[in-house]
Amino acid sequence: MTTGVRRRMGVEERKQQLIGVALELFSHRSPDEVSIDEIAAAAGISRPLVYHYFPGKQSLYEAALRRAADELAARFVEPPKGPLGARLLRVMGRFFDFVDDHGPGFAALMRGGPAVGSSTTNAMIDEVRQAAYEQILAHLDVDKPSARLELVVRSWVSLAESTALLWLDGRRVPREELELQLVHDFAALAAVSAAYDPDMAEILVRMLADEPADGPFGDLVGRLLALVPGVPGQGPGQPLA
Repeated sequence: MTTGVRRRMGVEERKQQLIGVALELFSHRSPDEVSIDEIAAAAGISRPLVYHYFPGKQSLYEAALRRAADELAARFVEPPKGPLGARLLRVMGRFFDFVDDHGPGFAALMRGGPAVGSSTTNAMIDEVRQAAYEQILAHLDVDKPSARLELVVRSWVSLAESTALLWLDGRRVPREELELQLVHDFAALAAVSAAYDPDMAEILVRMLADEPADGPFGDLVGRLLALVPGVPGQGPGQPLA
């Protein structure tokens, strides 16, 4: 009979383990409610050893946020193939997967936690927003956005963030509906801006050029037409533009 020998972790491996443990705990409870003792117990090490790798709870919290921020930013990456509406819907699905899995941690990141006011934390939040912004511009195939386009995209990224935070408070609206609604919101923001700006109108036409009637944008058109008495709805399979 042999007995198991506990393998000694290297410094970087141990730090990554602690970050993973902390992120898991922060995902289920607010970071303010998680103690260093709990993190140490979950990692199977002593409290002093946690402080050997991280000088305090805030530094560990920020390291966990760094990993979470990188993962969240990656959720916005989508191959630029196929109709834009379908692409955005897949992005929103992955975004809400993250929010669903890391609810308290996501809320703490956006609303403030142990590192509230920290320049490091604020920079990470801004990085996620910037990554989302740049990904949307890539989908629109725009290198140098106009002021109106920047306003549309940044407003939409902010809307997705605030919608997710509100959804976490009770989840009173079905998640799938919110994902589709946010895609509709993007089209609506672009359409309103297009009414004021010819460059935005050109972008909107390109957005809708290959959209099928049964896609997310086509669904929005159908819903809006159904609200107008006497106007026939869009037939299935008909292009929007």
